Amino acid sequence: MASHRRPKQPSRTRVTVLTTAAAAAVVLSANAANAAPSEKLGKDEVKAKVDTLYEQAEQATEKYNGAKEKQQKLQKEISTIQDNVARGQEELNKLRDGLGSLATAQYRSGGIDPSVQLFLSADPDDYLDKASTLDQLSGQQVEALKKIQDKQRQLAQERAEATEKLKDLAATRTELGNKKKEVQGKLAEAQKLLNTLTAKEKAALAAEQQRANRSSTDRVDLGNDTSASGRAAAAFSAAQSKIGTPYVYGASGPSSFDCSGLTSWAYAQAGVSIPRTSEAQAGYGAHLSMSQLQVGDLVFFYGDLHHVGLYAGNGQVLHAPHTGAVVRYESISNMPFQFGVRV
Repeated sequence: MASHRRPKQPSRTRVTVLTTAAAAAVVLSANAANAAPSEKLGKDEVKAKVDTLYEQAEQATEKYNGAKEKQQKLQKEISTIQDNVARGQEELNKLRDGLGSLATAQYRSGGIDPSVQLFLSADPDDYLDKASTLDQLSGQQVEALKKIQDKQRQLAQERAEATEKLKDLAATRTELGNKKKEVQGKLAEAQKLLNTLTAKEKAALAAEQQRANRSSTDRVDLGNDTSASGRAAAAFSAAQSKIGTPYVYGASGPSSFDCSGLTSWAYAQAGVSIPRTSEAQAGYGAHLSMSQLQVGDLVFFYGDLHHVGLYAGNGQVLHAPHTGAVVRYESISNMPFQFGVRV
């Protein structure tokens, strides 16, 4: 039979709470409606902020490049050590087999020398360090045991070195990942700002960038300054062949470049190996003032030296500027010049 009890009425306390919550919601909605919208940044303000983010991204890029170069170097060193350890272990096994053959021959001729028996069951270091044991061994046995001892010590050192380098490699990989995230974060933040612009403002910025991105067919007055050594001239010529190639962080050619990727690639085409990062390249030679620069010299910018290009003559630099730009000529005065380096 169905129940005919009256539904329970909400308590006065519950009604009061609900009423208060509803009133608060109305007030918040009203405040939100009356709040002034956040001020929209203009095109020039957005560009200034984006340029700053691009510069910060390039700073992180050079750190990323350094970590990547270190990782590659460590991987090669570890591979070499591991190969050496493998070969060393084979040599050690052969030495032990040789001593075992010697012990077998002794046994057949009248028994194994006690010292050799001791070796076969323990570390030779335990008794090679005892002069009394050495006196009991033949010259052939002493030589064999010393070779084994030396090989064991060498292998122990190489294994310890490999262990330390593996730890360093793990830390470097972590740093590499962090720097990559930092670069990507800066670029994403810059893109988010650019997305706030209207279509007209975006078109205006794109036109500005297009004017700055001079293609290889554009004529740039480099003056009559052709003073450059053979290799510097060859490196500069290689860089010129890449005018119009896009900037991509961490790239070292041939289809895209970052700043130090371009300079290291250009000199590699001239048969000269220089470091990968701008900071390392800055220490590759004596520092030059602006008046001392010749075509093909490396030129460095900003206090932390996170940007590098090639001097093009007549106050111009040929470089890979930043994300969204291409390899191009630019006035050396557009950036805070620090010094040049002649490779």
